[in-house]
Amino acid sequence: MAPIIHLVRHAQGYHNLSEANQQIRDPDLTPLGKQQCEALCKKFPSHEKITHLVASPMRRTIYTCLLSFAPVAKRGRKVIALPDAQEVSFLPCDVGLEREKLKEEFGDEVDLSLVHEGWNDKSIDSKYYPDAIKLESRAREVRLWLRNLVQSASDDSQVVLVTHGGILHFLTQDWDGLRPGSGTGWENTECRSYEFKDPSGQDPDASLVETRTSWRQRRGSAKPLTPTEQTQLREAFAEQMEEANRKNGA
Repeated sequence: MAPIIHLVRHAQGYHNLSEANQQIRDPDLTPLGKQQCEALCKKFPSHEKITHLVASPMRRTIYTCLLSFAPVAKRGRKVIALPDAQEVSFLPCDVGLEREKLKEEFGDEVDLSLVHEGWNDKSIDSKYYPDAIKLESRAREVRLWLRNLVQSASDDSQVVLVTHGGILHFLTQDWDGLRPGSGTGWENTECRSYEFKDPSGQDPDASLVETRTSWRQRRGSAKPLTPTEQTQLREAFAEQMEEANRKNGA
């Protein structure tokens, strides 16, 4: 079997409740968010097949991963914290904590070896500054990292990556369902499954394609967007980001 990458948007955090709450630094999950994790845990059909757990180093993504995939974590699989999978904005809610604080909170449940000093720097000179070119580059690095991960493991690897609504569009290179003003077309704890478009592993972009089963479960017989439609939505999202950057004084 080809490796499968299960991409998941985090559960509801307190920043999702209001615009004012976006000023909370790295917020926790709400009670509803924890219920969403429980529901995903019960719904997900393949806990026994998951070989790797990965999450953005934000509290809401790590907790979503630990709660939604508890059977996998209980088998001893640590959550690998991947800085390049962090969210696209520099609002306080999307600025993570220092490694020492994450270590204090999560202990040995999370592998923080990739969380380097400056991973939460969203200044204009940082690789994590939210402009479209940097985000496309960062998303590509995540895909390459995922491909290296499964290539170094077995052919039947199944990886869970819990991340954020904005970066998910860059990761998948798919803008379908993007809602104006929302920043994403993904629901909280929505899970979609992907394969690498080029099974030979030679694609320099390590592009992903949604599995037929995943697409049919959520879209039925609907047709994917055309390349032109994808480009138009991507450009609209980039303009929305630039406007938000100006609004927030970047």
